[in-house]
Amino acid sequence: MKKIITLTLVAAALAVSACNTVAGVGRDVSAAGSAVTGASNDARR
Repeated sequence: MKKIITLTLVAAALAVSACNTVAGVGRDVSAAGSAVTGASNDARR
């Protein structure tokens, strides 16, 4: 029983850390997209 609880806690910790990583990547990609959009708008002027 103790092993099951330990494995469950480890799995939960990994799932939470993975969500934070994916959210960070999403913010980075969004910022890069905004930069490209701004550069293309400046190039058209």
